[in-house]
Formats: sequence, structure tokens, C-alpha cells
Amino acid sequence: MLKQTDHGGQDGRETGGSSSNPPGTTSFKERVGALKNILPFVAMIWQTGPGLTAALLVLRSTRALLPIATLYVGKLIVDDVVRLVQMPGRPDTLSQWLHGGLLNGLTILLAIEFALAISADVLGRIVALVDSLLSERVSNASSVRLMRHAATLDLEDFEDSEFQDRLERARRQTSGRMTLLGQLFSQAQDIVTVASFVAGLVFYAPWLIGLLLLALVPAFLGEAYFNAQTYSIDFFRTPERRELDYVRQTAASVDTAKEVKIFGLNNFLIERYERLAKDFYTANRRLAITRARWGGLFSAIGTLGYYVAYAYIAWRTLAGAFSVGDLTFLAGSFLRLRTLLEGLLTSFSSTAGQALYLDDLFSFYETKARILSPAHPRPFPNPIRTGFVFEDVGFIYPGAARWAVRHLHFNLKAGEVIALVGENGAGKTTLVKLLTRLYDPSEGRILLDGHDLREYDLDKLRGNIGVIFQDFVRYYLSVGDNIAVGKIAARHDAARIERAAMRSQADEVIARLPGGYQQMIGKRFRNGVELSGGEWQKVAISRAYMREAQVLILDEPTAALDARSEFEVFQRFKELSDGKTAVLISHRFSSVRMADRILVLADGKVEAAGTHDELMLQSGRYAELFELQAAGYR
Repeated sequence: MLKQTDHGGQDGRETGGSSSNPPGTTSFKERVGALKNILPFVAMIWQTGPGLTAALLVLRSTRALLPIATLYVGKLIVDDVVRLVQMPGRPDTLSQWLHGGLLNGLTILLAIEFALAISADVLGRIVALVDSLLSERVSNASSVRLMRHAATLDLEDFEDSEFQDRLERARRQTSGRMTLLGQLFSQAQDIVTVASFVAGLVFYAPWLIGLLLLALVPAFLGEAYFNAQTYSIDFFRTPERRELDYVRQTAASVDTAKEVKIFGLNNFLIERYERLAKDFYTANRRLAITRARWGGLFSAIGTLGYYVAYAYIAWRTLAGAFSVGDLTFLAGSFLRLRTLLEGLLTSFSSTAGQALYLDDLFSFYETKARILSPAHPRPFPNPIRTGFVFEDVGFIYPGAARWAVRHLHFNLKAGEVIALVGENGAGKTTLVKLLTRLYDPSEGRILLDGHDLREYDLDKLRGNIGVIFQDFVRYYLSVGDNIAVGKIAARHDAARIERAAMRSQADEVIARLPGGYQQMIGKRFRNGVELSGGEWQKVAISRAYMREAQVLILDEPTAALDARSEFEVFQRFKELSDGKTAVLISHRFSSVRMADRILVLADGKVEAAGTHDELMLQSGRYAELFELQAAGYR
């Protein structure tokens, strides 16, 4: 059937964020407001690795005080050297200096500075190590949290292109924001270092601090503006970025290689990629040039402020207010402070910019599912006694113009095998999605043993239904794991896996594989063996049998099988579903005629129902389609 894949996101779903501005806009208020994401991010870091986080804070705090200590010891060394140089009657040889004890103080100061330098190097390496370990743990934990949250969301979300953009942005942040982790800790370290330098400068010339800040504010505002512009480009170009990744994957993938070569699509895909990439490059180049131009101006203003201060310090030294050691200490402190403040202001601006990106991650976590289990679910019937009843069921995909199904009235009795037939777009797959609560009806209700499906626990409901869709997933895992995904909790139950394979006739396929059930299938990874389409389908059908559920559904999963193989699969399905409630969907009428009852769907409604013979006697749509198909075999 035709699937609705773009719902437009007009269903009122909770997605987080309450700004009245269009998504991706970056007003000053929004940039400041985005800083609210920093605390949850820091909390996430702490929860991921409290020991590593605490160690990092202690190490960085210690390292933060080393620069001021090193500069101050350097000042003392210079002053001591000047004193010794000016000392009357200085010794002529090193031996005389040493024997006279005149170098004792200088030697101690040099040893202290050497120890501080070694400490700085060692601490730097330890900090880098802890930083990398913590970053990796946070990245892994973020990825796991994203996957866990995505698992709670509705199928409706994943079939919405706007949600896919949101998911792509969130996925990029699980690793892309790890630079923010190091940046935040570096900022904390730099703040301690700045505080120590400020204390030293305030003691000598407080007004220099004001001059420094005045010179650096333009650079800070400029960085804040350009970071916001970068975020805007990234936000609005998410769909194009997804398309770029898709084209790149399609052009060089084992899944598409045959058609790309046969149809000669290489140049088409490469040209499409180049066009998309050029658009990205043009936008980024324009912003980068503007940013560099203004950045150069702002940097020149900061440099001017530094040299004004430097000239003042030199003059005060000549006037006798400062010693030569004071000159070196103040000049070094002012230079380091300028560099640190410039870095901090730029870093703060970058942090605000990255906090905007964190919005993509945290707003994704605020997306909530609507198809949920009730607070107090009804016990799931085991066995199912009366079956399912569709009462005036209608469903329309969000953003769609027409109803997928409407006014559905029929029942699926316990232990009955029914077949659904109809042309593409008739609503067959939608009906299965409603039965499994991948969607809830837009109107009407579905009953199970006389009670609304929504009264049962969602996991119990789905756990009692084994379903294989036409577009089943090819997992690039071992054959055993490919079957076990039908009931992953029973992955180590070899007998159950083999039983499921035998029921779907996949055991014949597996017997020909060199590694048996341990054989990796698919060519994506090393030692993988590719299967034919029909062989993949038999493995996929095994998953439904692996589940050993009360309800079995095969939704056109045999399209790659020849007519004989499909008949054998469905014949076996009929035999193995004895006593179970089962639904099968197929376009081959020779297969569906074995069902206890056949429902003919047209325009989202049940147009006719009955056995094969009864429907043929009615001379309606079923008979017409059957005759058209039969004519093809004559």
C-alpha cells in the first residue's frame, strides 16, 4: 500500500521549547535563555561519572593556581638577580658565589619554579587523560539515553520528517557536544586563574582591569553574534544535511551498489552531492569571511588595550614606583590575563552557542509518546477467548488528506485464520498497525475479548503478537541472532531458534551456510555471507515463529519468493497456526484461499468477506482480481 511518510507534525505533539519565534532563530534573549541547558548538562556529566568529575575539578583547581605562582616566583628571581648585580664587591667566580652562600636564595627560587613547571606538565597530562575518559563515558551514556528515549516514542514520530530532523540534530549532539564538557571545565579552571591574576593586578593598579575589560567586550559580543549565526545555519539546514548523508550513503553502499551500477547513477548522485555540498560551503564561507574580518578588528582593539597598559607599567617602573621584578610580573600577568579573559569571553560566547545546540538534545528528550499502557492495565487473556472486534474504526495519518481506513466493522475470532486482500492503498498494513497498537484509531475502537485494546499493557499486547512486515529489517548479525530478534529475551535458547527456523523452512537455507547458525549474514561486515531475497524472507519469517505468540501476522513478507515457495510457506503457516489467531496478507490469491475467511478491503473499508468459494460466487472485486491474476498463469 502507499505509506504516508510525511505527516507534517501537525498533531499537537509535545516537543519541548516554548519560544514564540520560529525554530532556529537566535535572538539575544534566546541565546541567554539557552544557558538554562548548562545545569542539566553538568548534572548529566556528574551522574555519568561522579568520581571522574570530582577528580577533574580538584586537578583543574590545583592547576589553575600554578600560573600566578610561577609568575610571582619569576618576579622574585628577577628582583634577586637585580639585587645581586647591584651588590658592591661582587665575587668574581662561581665558586666564590657558592662558598659565600650568596646564591642560596636564588637557587631555592629556581628549584621552586622548576617544580612548578614539572607540576604543570604532569597535571596537564593527567587532566587530559581524565578529560578524555569522562568525555567518552558521557558520549556513550548520551547515546544510550537517546536510544532508550527513542524506543519509547510512537511509530507516528518516526514517520514524520520534522521529527526525523529533530532526531538527527539530537543524535549529532550526543557526540558533537563533548567539546562543551572540556570547555566548561577549562572555563572553571580559567576563572580561578583569572581571579588570582586580578588579585595581583588590583594590588598594583586596579584601573588596568577596567581597561582590559573595555578592550575585550567588543570581541565577546562579536563572538556571541557569530556563534548564533552558525547555529541558525546548522538548524535550518538539517533536512539538507540528512539528504547529503543519504546521497553519500546511496552512492557508496553494498545495499545500493547493484542498481547504482546497472542504472549508471554514479554521476547523478555525485553531482547531487556536489550541489548540496556547495550550498553548505557557500553559506559557511560567507559567514567565516565576515567573522574573520570583524574578529581581526576586535583583536586589534584588545591588543591596543594591552600595549596602553604595558606602556603605563614601563613608565611606572622608570619612575621608581615598580621594581624590575614588578615590571616582569605585571607585564606577564597583564598579558596572561588578557589572553585568559579574551579566551573566557570567547568561550562564554561559544558556551552560549553550544547551549543552543543542547536545546536540540534536551528538547528531543521532552518529546513524549501518546500510545502508552494504562496506569492499571487489565490482565492480558491467556488464552484469547473470543478474539478481536473492530467497531466503526477509522484512522487518518497526521497531515494526510484522506482517511487510510474508515468505518471498519469486522471481527477476528480466536483461533481463526483470516486473509486480507485488496489493491495497494486499500488499508491492509494500516489495519495491522492498528491491531498491534503502533497507532491508535482516530475514531471507533478495537476490542479484545470484549475490552478496548487500550486497557491492556502495551508490552504484553505486542509480546503476544508475532508479526513480520513486507519491509522487514535485514540485521547484519548472525543467522541465529537474526531469528532471535523475534524474542530477544530467548536469544540463548538454541532449541527455540532451531524450531522457529524449521517452521519457516529457513533451516534448509542455514544448512548450506558454512557457519550454520553462527554465520554472519550480509556483506557489511567481515566474513558475512549474502543471502538471496527469498532466503532473507525465510529467515525473517522465522522471527514470527520465534515469538511463539497467540496471534501471528504475515504482512506480505513473501514478495521475493516464487509462487510455489510462497504457497509452501503459507501452507505451513496454516498448519502451524492451528489453534492460534492468525492474519495473512498476500497479493497471490492462490495462497490466501487457504484462510478460514477472506476480507476484501477497498478504499479503507471492508467491501466483502467470506471464503474463497463464497467470494467467487459474488462476482465482485475479489473474483475480478482473482481472474486477472489467474489469466497471467494461463
